Amino acid sequence: MKAKDPIGQVPLLLSQKEKRRHLTLEALVSVDEGNTVDHRFVQAWADSLDGDKPVLLPP
Repeated sequence: MKAKDPIGQVPLLLSQKEKRRHLTLEALVSVDEGNTVDHRFVQAWADSLDGDKPVLLPP
């Protein structure tokens, strides 16, 4: 089995870390703008998945 070159992995790891940070910052801005779903709606939706007519989440 050939060992991976840890130095060769550094740019990939940095790229993944930067992307994760960017997505996190985008998500925080979205929450600040009020783009959230109330927990009660999510719970009702999850509970309805076992039934014949799943509840739709609000847009």
